[in-house]
Amino acid sequence: MTNVSIIGLGQTDVREHWDTSIRHLAWYAIEAAMDDAHHHEIDAIYVGNMLAGQLSNQNHLGALVADFAGLRGSEALTVEAADASGGAALRQAVLAVQSGLVETALVVGVEKVTDESGAVIPAALATALDADYEAIHGQTLSGAAALLMRRYMHEYGLELADFAGFSVNAHANGAANPRAMYRNKLRPESFISATMTAAPVSLFDEAPTGDGAAAVIVTASERAADMVARPVRIVASALTTDALALHDRRDTLWLAAAETSARRAYEQAGLTPADIDVAELHDSFTILAALSLEACGFAARGRGWELARDGSIGRGGRVPISTFGGLKARGNPVGATGLYQIVEVAQQVRGTAGDCQVVGARVGLAQNLGGMGATAVTHILTCEE
Repeated sequence: MTNVSIIGLGQTDVREHWDTSIRHLAWYAIEAAMDDAHHHEIDAIYVGNMLAGQLSNQNHLGALVADFAGLRGSEALTVEAADASGGAALRQAVLAVQSGLVETALVVGVEKVTDESGAVIPAALATALDADYEAIHGQTLSGAAALLMRRYMHEYGLELADFAGFSVNAHANGAANPRAMYRNKLRPESFISATMTAAPVSLFDEAPTGDGAAAVIVTASERAADMVARPVRIVASALTTDALALHDRRDTLWLAAAETSARRAYEQAGLTPADIDVAELHDSFTILAALSLEACGFAARGRGWELARDGSIGRGGRVPISTFGGLKARGNPVGATGLYQIVEVAQQVRGTAGDCQVVGARVGLAQNLGGMGATAVTHILTCEE
């Protein structure tokens, strides 16, 4: 169990922020987190980002964000782990606070994607794959997800309609989230008939990329108890990796990094999957949601899709996921996604999730994946009365 707690939460809407720079996006989330914590003294800043160098022509985000947030002189750096960058940045903050060398850390995930269009964005996202053996041949994240989904369907005798429940659930929950990119509800028949991007992956099967920023402030749990009324304790933090290229994995239908990361988190927290009240999983594609449910111990191998079919993943179900819309409806701001997951789980266990609240949620899990699961970061959060 870690000795680190969250004292402040902040986020922006996920959408096309045409008139907002990457530094402003980061600041809006940081300002909200500072106001939530009533605390402005920061020792270290960890910025989760994947694509700023390619899409915003801006590297060196640590110094940029520190300066613009009025924290010039602070220790600050960027953490990159593809779309697991946000979760990985929080992991670094947890380690820093645990070490005793950093008293209070600010973690912000930020991404500007929609200033570009066309093939530029998929090409940038494809850098999460193996450049020498996958991307060079034209592979994209959608294409890689399609390979996994087609194999999964073949192995377990499934049809496309069997996955509709994931997107239907995400949109139903996103409709209650004022910060979500898409607040429209989705019918199962619309999911099935949607335009294919890489068959069997369709427009309603993969998450839309968007601009956004989310931030948290963390400190030692002993200090946190005296600083805010209801600090959220990070009882587990684990990051693991798998082979980057799908063809190098021993088992393409098993997210080994997600399993190991979740198992280590459960061990740290002294918990089991049955103890989790709410989970935010990386549903950038519905196949990853199904595989993550299995890897995290919520479903047996080959049975993750059943939880979407029978309603178990709904807010009133056995394993509520995508409670604010997930990546599918809230939107996927790539390097910031992991911090959105943390903010959302923290709101759930703190009881401040509003219309998205899971009744009685006290223990929450957030798992952030990079690419097709080559990186997996799992955090477990709790909030005591």
